[in-house]
Amino acid sequence: MRTDVFCRVVDNYGDIGVCWRLARRLAHGRGWPVRLWVDDLAAFHRIQPDVRPGLARQQVAGIEIVHWTPQPDPALLTPAEVVIEAFACDPPADYVSAMRGTQPVWINLEYLSAESWVESCHRLPSRRPDGLTKHFFFPGFTPATGGLLREPGLSGQRDALQASRAHQQDFLRALGLGREDLGLVARNARLATLFCYPDAPWAELAAALAADASHTLLLAPQGVAPGLEAAVPPGGRLRVARVPFVVQDDFDRLLWCADINFVRGEDSFVRAAWAARPLVWQIYPQDEEAHLEKLGAWQARYAAPEAAQTLVRAWNADASAVPWALARALAEPAWQDWRRSARQWDANLEEHPDLADNLADFCAELARTR
Repeated sequence: MRTDVFCRVVDNYGDIGVCWRLARRLAHGRGWPVRLWVDDLAAFHRIQPDVRPGLARQQVAGIEIVHWTPQPDPALLTPAEVVIEAFACDPPADYVSAMRGTQPVWINLEYLSAESWVESCHRLPSRRPDGLTKHFFFPGFTPATGGLLREPGLSGQRDALQASRAHQQDFLRALGLGREDLGLVARNARLATLFCYPDAPWAELAAALAADASHTLLLAPQGVAPGLEAAVPPGGRLRVARVPFVVQDDFDRLLWCADINFVRGEDSFVRAAWAARPLVWQIYPQDEEAHLEKLGAWQARYAAPEAAQTLVRAWNADASAVPWALARALAEPAWQDWRRSARQWDANLEEHPDLADNLADFCAELARTR
């Protein structure tokens, strides 16, 4: 079915990251014609260099990209059969007015949450005074939710890369890592990635890794945690290397190569889960620390050892505890327990249908009843 996906970029990469993956899954996995409306093409360009920020309309990977401006071209306001607004972003008013005449399937794709209440709200309709009906669709971790975005064959690709040190070296070399960086990887140094919000305790992390008994190569995208290099104490066992922003498939591969991933938001969090490696999640901060309740709901589902759980809590709420918590989480036997639990968590979630298929099936079901 013809589909319009609307995306407002709020935190730079997470919103467009989710929407671009969803658009690709619907277009390539289900064969649906997809038009993706995005208000910030510059942010989109950083994770998909084929996107040209100066164009009002363009085709990328078989998907039409529309620059969502305050006054859209009237020629674009004919509604599709399926309208997906990501994270309650509200399509243009003139577009919504046109929807009254066509009554398309209208979905509000919500933010990811592990809280139990989302199961009771998932797929619920909301009847509007103008006669339109919007349905809420919640990503989640249980069969009673919409699931998580996961492409077919992903696990096999990941396992093949993780089984080949030579292929990992080739991939990291292509990202621009130098001889000294690659030498550390060849000598089995710990490889970590860091993708965090500005308020993350990255300075405490750097100090703790530098003091650890094992050597660590910490990879961070350009512009993330500015000043990270200066926070590394001299003479320690930590080396920092910068990597460019990359297309989504390469970001997945970067996470697969790492022994531990520090990630943020929604999109990178889910992709780190599919790496089947230990992860530390920085949840998007909210007023009155509401995000910590959501973090706790996820931790209740993430069967990692207590040392790992303590590190996750410290990373989000207690910077001073990060060095102590990190040392405990990396020590044996907690580290091996964490590695095993990360693999098992990935395997358990793989058994569920992915979000794109669940969403497409739900939209098709709604369309049949009209």
